[in-house]
Amino acid sequence: MAMTQPRTGRGGNQRDALAPQSTSGQLPPRGLLDRYFQISARGSSMGCEFRGGLVTFFTMAYIVILNPLILGGFGPDSAPVDVAGNWLPAQQVGAVTGLTAGVMTILFGLIANLPFGLAAGLGINSFLAVAVIQDVTWPEAMGLVIINGILIVIFGMTGARTAIFRAIPQDLKAAITVGIGLFITFIGFVDSGFVRATDGGPPVQLGDNGSITSIPTLVFVAGLVIMGILVARKVQGGLLIGIVASTVLAAVLEAALRLGPASEANPGGWHLNTPVLSGQLVSVPDLSLVGQFDLFGSFGRIGALAATMLVFTLVFTNFFDAMGTMTGLAKSAGVAHADGTFPRLKSAFIVEGFGAVAGGATSGSSNTVYVDSAAGIGEGARTGLASVVTGVLFLGAMFLTPLTSVVPIEVAASALVVVGTLMASQIREIDFSRFSVGMPAFLTMITMPLTYSIANGIGVGFIVWVLVNSAAGRARQIHPLMWLVAAGFLVYFARGPISAAFGG
Repeated sequence: MAMTQPRTGRGGNQRDALAPQSTSGQLPPRGLLDRYFQISARGSSMGCEFRGGLVTFFTMAYIVILNPLILGGFGPDSAPVDVAGNWLPAQQVGAVTGLTAGVMTILFGLIANLPFGLAAGLGINSFLAVAVIQDVTWPEAMGLVIINGILIVIFGMTGARTAIFRAIPQDLKAAITVGIGLFITFIGFVDSGFVRATDGGPPVQLGDNGSITSIPTLVFVAGLVIMGILVARKVQGGLLIGIVASTVLAAVLEAALRLGPASEANPGGWHLNTPVLSGQLVSVPDLSLVGQFDLFGSFGRIGALAATMLVFTLVFTNFFDAMGTMTGLAKSAGVAHADGTFPRLKSAFIVEGFGAVAGGATSGSSNTVYVDSAAGIGEGARTGLASVVTGVLFLGAMFLTPLTSVVPIEVAASALVVVGTLMASQIREIDFSRFSVGMPAFLTMITMPLTYSIANGIGVGFIVWVLVNSAAGRARQIHPLMWLVAAGFLVYFARGPISAAFGG
């Protein structure tokens, strides 16, 4: 729901398409929680906030299962092994994943008062597991994550991050929102098996050789239809109802057909987690990884230049992924002002930076704002109370991992596609009649899903905006920070050759 004060200009005075079910108009504060979180002032209600927080948790809960599979495993043969031959136990990674996500999401809700969930960033945890630990140990890699977080906090506290945010043209901010919508839609397609890689020819294809052949993918389609109908009919709790209904359908099909988890031998199984509730429901989390980091060990092991390039990569990925995500989510929640900023902007940037510090300190990888929060916003969440609800559920997930894993990722993927569709409506704010605007905006939008990175899309948009507009004779109209950041992105995209040239 949009802020109740009048707003003018492009991007202003828009009622949030993501939450047609929310109440409209300003309501008088009803209690302490209402006053603290400004629930009525933002046109929301306690019910919307709790439902939104619940939906955000369900769409993010997969990270408690997925992060341990990326960073850890059940033995050296199934886990990423660092340069010293060490690996992280999956059970311990799962525990710290839930702990850090819970604490940081609660803090974000209390301090920034925005309905954004935080958890281990998929881009960074994959980068750590695939590239960084080839040269350093896991504790040293987490030390680099902490340094990255400290730098981002400094950028937030000094106002540098806010200044860069304000320097981004409105058309580019709208393009970032649309790009994120396309990105999460593509994620939903891939996670559900609706889109798959090919052995040859086009990079992707529909299902298996152009056909939908698996039951889990059909559940995704069914969930997509159910949620789409409920949202179109403006049913309160439409996304949550759709998630629950689709999960029940998935559980019934699994009980009847015994599909099991997907593998090379069983391509028709469930991806990531199977909708079965079995075994003990409650277990005590193992938090042994908390504090297992080496802050400066990587500098001694691989040298200052190589370590600095790794930190540079982490900072750029973290910095702009989160900035782009928060831009899109704030606009979707209707709390963004006409210039694209939103309430407590500086606080949001600082707390998000501390998420990286906390993630490194607990060995769960850098925690950042999740684009999946758009699902909760689509359910009506407008304030930090929804984040508090999500965070509490993440803390509970440390003890209830079997229950968390009941919702299959195919169901969460349906919610992402619905929300991605709604976020793409921001394309109406981009002035495509001017090619100097349309080209960088389009490349921003299309680069995100095709490279699987929000930061890449922002970087391409920045560089092309500066080049095209300066060539068109409007160099003086480009904010100096746009030039600076565009130059930084050029270094970011060329970091591999640069590092190799200096022996990194």
